[in-house]
Amino acid sequence: MSSLQDFMISRVRVKMIELFYSNPEEMYYVREITRAIKEEINAVRRELERMIGNGMLRSEERGNRLYYQLNTRYLYHQELQQMVVKSSGLGSRIRKLRRKLGQVTFVMFSGKFVRGMTASQGEVDLLVVGDVVLPELEDLIKKEEKKLEREINYAVFSDEEFEFRKTRRDPFLMDVLYGTRVMVLGSEIDFVERKIPGL
Repeated sequence: MSSLQDFMISRVRVKMIELFYSNPEEMYYVREITRAIKEEINAVRRELERMIGNGMLRSEERGNRLYYQLNTRYLYHQELQQMVVKSSGLGSRIRKLRRKLGQVTFVMFSGKFVRGMTASQGEVDLLVVGDVVLPELEDLIKKEEKKLEREINYAVFSDEEFEFRKTRRDPFLMDVLYGTRVMVLGSEIDFVERKIPGL
């Protein structure tokens, strides 16, 4: 049964949640998890039992091993995914280096990017809006691309261009606005509906 008690969690479960949500399509067996998060096997087994019990993970036997994977039907799956995206990996680095990136109004990841899927032709993984220091952003993205071993499609707009394209119902931007996303910086309501203050 899912409840808010699922989130009153140990350090080990935090690491496990980060591992599973950073690699949403992956399946892991116990020893892989212990190596990846550098924790004791008994603590990992205890947390796996709890996470299976509350529906966060599902298990599947393959050969002589039991594998664990995210349960996408878990009640708080989407919320957890959003929290992990903001607090780890590229999301965390963007938030930490926000000042170096310039006057950033919005940063959003596409739903596909968050789920580890590759963007289709003409889609973006990441959209950044504001007065952005491009070399700093490019450096961050290159590091993430190396880690992911794939290209990240991204677009950068000034506040004015973003609002202009929004009011003109630009097809590219409409696809972004009607698609699924996770806001890393900025309000989703402002991103979708309102004009940026002062414009």
